[in-house]
Amino acid sequence: MNSVSFNEEKAIAVILYILKSIGGQIDMYRLAKILYFADQKHLVTYGRTILGDEYVPMEYGPVPSAIYNAVKMINNDNTRYKLFSKKLQLSVKDGYIRVILSSMPPDMDELSLSDIECLDASIEENKTLEFDDLCKKSHKLAWNTAAEKGLARIRMEDIAREAGASDDFIAYIKDYVNDCNLVLV
Repeated sequence: MNSVSFNEEKAIAVILYILKSIGGQIDMYRLAKILYFADQKHLVTYGRTILGDEYVPMEYGPVPSAIYNAVKMINNDNTRYKLFSKKLQLSVKDGYIRVILSSMPPDMDELSLSDIECLDASIEENKTLEFDDLCKKSHKLAWNTAAEKGLARIRMEDIAREAGASDDFIAYIKDYVNDCNLVLV
């Protein structure tokens, strides 16, 4: 297992926070990159990600798996991700998601001060970058390692290593992830 745990309520709060910060709409690509860099910053600064989602190495860079799947289900009879369908809308053209929309406020009780700090930094750094610049920025060590090794998921330790984490800190992250994924009998 690669992540800690995905929390739908927190994911919705994070997405709504981003939407509120940038004007109420965002394309899936930009959302994925803002989330990735916010999670990366939070991981190397605080030892955990904001979302608890796993990132997959897709053609144009890292994508948060559960959020991507939930967004794709918004206009369907979605029984798994009900909050996504309730709080977010999609603009779809020719069968492709163009933008994610919402005017709902985020539930700020779901977000810690450190979450907000890292989200704000990532939003500021990435909100105006062109597609090619975001693509280049996200195709670094973590994505390249997963792609070269044919991994289905980008490893958290590679995300941390890409951001300059020390070997000791990477060992801590591995231990933390393993501890959080123990199944108690």
